[in-house]
Amino acid sequence: MKYLSTRGHCAQSEFCDILLGGLAPDGGLYLPERYPRIGRAELDAWRGLSYAGLAFEILSRFIGDIPAGDLREICERTYTAEVYRHARAGDDPEQIAPLHWLEPGRLGLLALSNGPTLAFKDMAMQLLGNLFEYTLEKRGETINILGATSGDTGSAAEYAMRGKARIKVFMLSPHGKMSAFQRAQMYSLTDGNIFNIAVTGMFDEAQDIVKAISNDAPFKARHRIGAVNSINWARIAAQIVYYFKGYFAATENSDEQVAFCVPSGNFGNICAGHIARQMGLPIARLILATNENDVLDEFFRTGVYRPRKAAETHVTSSPSMDISKASNFERFVYDLAGRDPEKVAGLWAEIDAGRAFDLSRTPCFARLPEFGFASGSSSHADRLATIREAHERYGVTIDPHTADGLKLALRHASGLPADAPLLVLETAQAAKFADTIREALGREPTIPAGLQGLEALPQRVDVMAPDAGAIKAYIAQKA
Repeated sequence: MKYLSTRGHCAQSEFCDILLGGLAPDGGLYLPERYPRIGRAELDAWRGLSYAGLAFEILSRFIGDIPAGDLREICERTYTAEVYRHARAGDDPEQIAPLHWLEPGRLGLLALSNGPTLAFKDMAMQLLGNLFEYTLEKRGETINILGATSGDTGSAAEYAMRGKARIKVFMLSPHGKMSAFQRAQMYSLTDGNIFNIAVTGMFDEAQDIVKAISNDAPFKARHRIGAVNSINWARIAAQIVYYFKGYFAATENSDEQVAFCVPSGNFGNICAGHIARQMGLPIARLILATNENDVLDEFFRTGVYRPRKAAETHVTSSPSMDISKASNFERFVYDLAGRDPEKVAGLWAEIDAGRAFDLSRTPCFARLPEFGFASGSSSHADRLATIREAHERYGVTIDPHTADGLKLALRHASGLPADAPLLVLETAQAAKFADTIREALGREPTIPAGLQGLEALPQRVDVMAPDAGAIKAYIAQKA
């Protein structure tokens, strides 16, 4: 499988090259030259596989430069009950990403938050850490990972990369904008290869710095800069797996359809669902759920993509989605535009210049229904009410991002085929957002075993202005 940039860079790159490289040289995002098609025979054959076995089958369709035996071993080492050990009470602790039915056969939560940092990002990031380690060892190279986080990516990346000899991690986060638990997960790490930088701004400013540094080709080459944000294709490829896992858990045969509702800020999680659907997974609908930062919902309703400035981005109680410039949206627009890189490059020239683009009267937007999307937004009052409803009606405590998803799932359920189960992708465990759970339910969330007292640990973080030059100097000093 070869890879191309959404903006037309024509190098036919192999998987391990783009794994280490992050952004394409032209500033675009890598995608495979084609999506492998999965037919009924494969679906039937894969139905009984373990999560690790399923991951191998799917990832081997995208990875041609890692020997099959090595890739299988990486998958088996990544997806174990020991790694994903924080199962919800009542769920099978031996299952990776178990399906928790709220209404049997009709509405369920796909539990993706049982990993070491209690967030769905662990599902891909643990694999990414092992892929980095394998590739760097084979090549005898080192790498400096540069990323930005709105809450969960940072801790998932750091826990996946901590202690790995050939890797250093420089993680930017918005100063004071994450929950106390999220900050503690990241800033309490004492590993010598982990560097936390709290940027005095919003997540989008941190993300812009990552992109600016990644687009500085001489600096990137000199300091071996790589990426773990979902701009890295390997993250998206790994996330495709749990859509297949959810489908098999919710259906009995491969003629059935399933719908997914996905809380989404940077469009990476739901982009993986879009690709699974393009591969042939029978997905009836992909419901995109946003919070008050409704840039993506606005596009799917109107055809206008209008990223907001930092001052216009709301600080909300679902902070991991406080994003107004969704990096992975470019991958979807590339498909929507018929894989025309010149069209995409022109659209993102407008975005990079601080302007919006409008596809409402174009053939691109006319094609939107064939991709199966629906969307909506949620408010603070909505998520409080949904957390209460989930607790009272279904006996589960959900985090505020998952509440955004459940809110939109319930809103769109009536428009689905009558026999299509609807699965909400769980974003994180409620323990990470104690303030909101306390406000909604009047009590503290349950902290999983081994994580009590995390917020009381000493923290190590450098606070810096959102200045790419200053952060490049910091990286140069520490790398």
